[in-house]
Amino acid sequence: MTENKKIHFNKTADQIKALDLLGGQSKYVLLFGGSRSGKTFILVYAVIVRALKVKGSRHAVLRFRANAVRQSIWQDTFPKVMRLYFPGVRWEENRTDGLAILPNNSEIWFGGLDSAERVDKILGREFATIYFNECSEISYSAVATALTRLAQNTALSNKAYFDCNPSGKSHWSYKLFVKKIDPESRSVVKFPDNYISMLMNPTGNAANLPKGYIEETLSGLTERQRQRFLEGRWLDDMDGALWKCRQIDNTRVVNHPELQRIVVGVDPAVTSGNTADETGIVVAGKGIDGEYYVLSDASLQGTPLEWAKAVAAEFECHSADRVVAEVNNGGELIAANLQRVAPELPVKNVRAARGKIVRAEPIAALYEQGKVHHVGIFPELEDQICSFNPATVLESPDRMDALVWALTELSSGSGAPRAIFA
Repeated sequence: MTENKKIHFNKTADQIKALDLLGGQSKYVLLFGGSRSGKTFILVYAVIVRALKVKGSRHAVLRFRANAVRQSIWQDTFPKVMRLYFPGVRWEENRTDGLAILPNNSEIWFGGLDSAERVDKILGREFATIYFNECSEISYSAVATALTRLAQNTALSNKAYFDCNPSGKSHWSYKLFVKKIDPESRSVVKFPDNYISMLMNPTGNAANLPKGYIEETLSGLTERQRQRFLEGRWLDDMDGALWKCRQIDNTRVVNHPELQRIVVGVDPAVTSGNTADETGIVVAGKGIDGEYYVLSDASLQGTPLEWAKAVAAEFECHSADRVVAEVNNGGELIAANLQRVAPELPVKNVRAARGKIVRAEPIAALYEQGKVHHVGIFPELEDQICSFNPATVLESPDRMDALVWALTELSSGSGAPRAIFA
């Protein structure tokens, strides 16, 4: 059982305005905008208020990955909001099922939509509130399925809340909340007033942010990253880019079929330190349906030991078959570095005999044909590939290179497929 002591904290003007929308007449409310703008905090607050208002009511906070919602909301934001605004209120934690039980027997469930088992456990119940955290990572089909459980009969008006850092204008959240178009039928929604949205940016939450976060961290991002994470803009596809955001959004999936082969693509940084390039680490698999699935982006800026450990961890986590590493700059030291960390790691060295554009074009063509699916969303990777204009981009696109190496290996037909048992 957990109890809180109050710490003084003032809501921002944006959060107060957001609360008016969340408590208004609209059934579906989206808060979108830049990073650390206070969206998640005020939405968790609104869910708790609704839970405390009606005894026995049931509420869900959902994200694509179960571990992400538990770490970021259940173990961080939720107890913080309880401590700041509901001092003395005690609650019980059910760690097995992933829920908090409030003194009036209302429940707040925290779960992911990344596995059928988790979805069945949560959506076997009815809810008065469903909050989709980071909804840009969730497919519309998963959202539509979850909304069928927004059906608990209480004194509350059932509501669904959403938040996100806006992605491309092809994403369902933009179509639904900004254009008021049903993402599946592509017709105007029947009750447009039910869908309302609000922009919240970190400048409106500056009083609660560390010094330099806006001026240094966010302002130092690439142009497209600044537009998304600082300004909260919905992004257009970039002219001349090999990849298009709408192509990725249109083929994005929640789950993947049985995979016949999985590889970890690596584009190693040859230097380390604060100014070094990132090491691109991307995991992808080929399904028994013959299509390709991007499973993970674990790219990082770190020492050779750090990125080698990250590669080994991804290999083990995804039960991969091979690591494909570019060795143009590091030569045999790259494979030696990897096998020093994991001696049994099967590493294939590849050299970029052709230019980046020539290597990237066949993979971009697979995306254009709808044969590559991102299992979830990978913001940094997707921003990098959708910003890659061969005529203007000169810097080494590390995540893109790792992706290209992985998908080239899978699509080339080299290597034996893994055994699949019925």
